[in-house]
Amino acid sequence: MCKEKNKTTLPVTVFSGFSDSSNIASKDILFSLYEDMLLGRNFEDMCAQMYYRGKMFGFVHLYNGQEAVSTGVISLLTKDDYVCSTYRDHVHALSKGVDPKNVMAELFGKKTGCSKGRGGSMHIFSSKHNFLGGFAFIGEGIPVAVGAAFQSVYKKQVFNINTPLSVTVCFFGDGTTNNGQFFECLNMSVLWKLPIIFVVENNQWAIGMAHHRSTSSPEIYKKAKAFGLPGIEVDGMDVLAVRNVTNQAILRARAGEGPTLIEALTYRFRGHSLADPDELRSKQEKNAWLVRDPIKSLKHHILENQISDMQTLDDIELRVKKRVQDSVDFALASDEPDISELRKYLFVED
Repeated sequence: MCKEKNKTTLPVTVFSGFSDSSNIASKDILFSLYEDMLLGRNFEDMCAQMYYRGKMFGFVHLYNGQEAVSTGVISLLTKDDYVCSTYRDHVHALSKGVDPKNVMAELFGKKTGCSKGRGGSMHIFSSKHNFLGGFAFIGEGIPVAVGAAFQSVYKKQVFNINTPLSVTVCFFGDGTTNNGQFFECLNMSVLWKLPIIFVVENNQWAIGMAHHRSTSSPEIYKKAKAFGLPGIEVDGMDVLAVRNVTNQAILRARAGEGPTLIEALTYRFRGHSLADPDELRSKQEKNAWLVRDPIKSLKHHILENQISDMQTLDDIELRVKKRVQDSVDFALASDEPDISELRKYLFVED
């Protein structure tokens, strides 16, 4: 990867992956990444089961296939860092540390949910974990994320709070990059040198619109050049590659050097939502991405390099499946919100 020449770095394309020596990670880190991705995949698969059994209502958008992005980015954040998501938010919340039980209960509309049963699938939120929420409309979360990054700088410069800058990560899809909030907020973030990382999860489709048909400039990372921040393209199916570029972006943000735009090339294995029959994408296209499953790729990397054996990985998978089943049992046993509290949480309470 090319090194930055100055603070207004030109876009850089990164093609680092499992074969890149700079991506050497310890055994514990690899296990942690593998378990986090497995948790996301198994949780979403269980959501599909529960949705079709009538335990969830409304639109539910699953994250299958994109786990390397969530895990690769969020695994490097601290508890004081912020994450802002989209309507495809379950796995981002899990990676940030929100308990699967509380996420599943929220999806069931129960009072033990992380949004007290008020938010559902598209509005997962946890102030405890600095998880700023999912947002149903595209682009909604970007200004919120910029605000979170601004307050981090404000506390340090105005209140002289001598702590490391908290980094904010803002996730959104390729379709969002054709909207005004994207450009306006990139501009502001550079002007104010905000500690924010914009992560475009380019899964090639905006609902039913193919990415290359919706924009005059399909290479999203190149749009960073207009505003003077680094634009990086990365293989979003490779968790180590994602982790590598994210680490550089975090170091830059904490040092007060400003934002970074990361375009992660990925793919969703299911339809836009569980109500989508997914008839617009060709079988050939889907199969070409399915063979690049990020979880299977990391598993292959671990086994091929004799980092661990199959039994250890099987044990991790069993542990994950138990956590997911426990989350369903918890959600089923939880109470519905009390009708007398219908107007509760509308305003801040004393």
